[in-house]
Amino acid sequence: MTLVTTRPAPGPARPYAFPAVRRITAHGGTVIAAHLPGQILASAALLLDASAAREAEGREGTATVLAKCLEEGTKKRDSAAYALALEGLGADLSPSVDWDTFRVGVSAPVPMLTDAVRLAAEAARTPKLDAADVARVRDDEVTALRMDWAQPGPRADAALRKDLFGADGRYSRPLHGDPASVAAVTVEDVLAFHESWMLRPGVLLVAGDLDALDLDALAEAAFAGTSGEPLAVAGPLGVPVPDRVRTLLVDRPGSVQSTLRLGHRAPERATPDYVAMTLAATVLGGAFTSRLNHLIREVKGYTYGIRGSFAMTRRAGRFEVAAGVQTAVTGPAIQDTLGEIARTQREGVTESELEVARSWRAGQLSVEMQTPGAIAGALATLVVYGLPDDYYETLRREYLEATVEQVSAAAARHLAVDGLTLVVEGDGSVIRGDLAEFGDLIDADV
Repeated sequence: MTLVTTRPAPGPARPYAFPAVRRITAHGGTVIAAHLPGQILASAALLLDASAAREAEGREGTATVLAKCLEEGTKKRDSAAYALALEGLGADLSPSVDWDTFRVGVSAPVPMLTDAVRLAAEAARTPKLDAADVARVRDDEVTALRMDWAQPGPRADAALRKDLFGADGRYSRPLHGDPASVAAVTVEDVLAFHESWMLRPGVLLVAGDLDALDLDALAEAAFAGTSGEPLAVAGPLGVPVPDRVRTLLVDRPGSVQSTLRLGHRAPERATPDYVAMTLAATVLGGAFTSRLNHLIREVKGYTYGIRGSFAMTRRAGRFEVAAGVQTAVTGPAIQDTLGEIARTQREGVTESELEVARSWRAGQLSVEMQTPGAIAGALATLVVYGLPDDYYETLRREYLEATVEQVSAAAARHLAVDGLTLVVEGDGSVIRGDLAEFGDLIDADV
């Protein structure tokens, strides 16, 4: 047995090339395809501007309910017939919703992909949306959310989002809604959302062996019967950060731990500082070897794990630290966390820390791009954020070439320890006094 007393250093970066990208405009829409020679399986995704941001106030979760209804049958086939049609192609359907898009993904063997895309488009454009089915799907979603919200975390997440984005309408409320907003969704809400946002052509993303795929036929399958121009994209929400710390308590009587959510606003995904910000956050809290995890978990033993990251969408971004700590050490855990954020903002990162972060981020990027589904997801990033076709090769190089000065400067610009909102979900009767030292304490209304 050999005892290793020092951490192995990262090895040299291996060459990486993102697949060649082809684009065509046909049948009223756009197809963007990545060539994966020899792949037996292919993936496609219909990308529509029907995101959660399009939902009406008080009906947050409408798009999620619609997504879950897409496998309940279409105007042409009931749910059993639709499932059999997918199965007959060896296909898998995967609808999803985020802040920027509504995606209807499908995977199938290459020879079957065109028919699979036709089935995906059938579900997206002409879902059955039977009143009883919609009500059942909605009620199932409400039950799942109630179970989720009974656990630590979702209420703290909602309180932080409400505080950070309180003036920004839909962005101030959870992505998939909450139990009350989803319970309020009616069949008419789902039908109206579909009619308003799902009938434009959108963009079809394809990842597979393009030598065996007919992109024009795929376009016809995806866009037949659609009409309308792409929707205008609203501008960034901005980055208002207060000049003082705010502390919010989400009372959870009897809790044996405190759930921490610390955050502030940050730039949207288009920021030129994206790479440097990502690397700074990796050093601070984005990896198991991060400063926060080392101090709060390894040295102090306050938690099983703590994470810090920047999350960015097309219109908004935020910095957030998340952890669950023992109730008795709530105050010290927050104090130490604030200290590490302040140190990173003030002093930046070291070359040794950045070397690990560079290698990990560049390596993770390569590892993640191994399947057709992952490549299709990467194409979606190009579309949503208006990035060039060679973006991923450039991104990997920028990760590997980022300097200490660049990353430290981004940390100084985009971390704001004095403007953080501190949300703590825990037993207020035990921790209220500990939280008072961090500024005015507010009882969160979630």
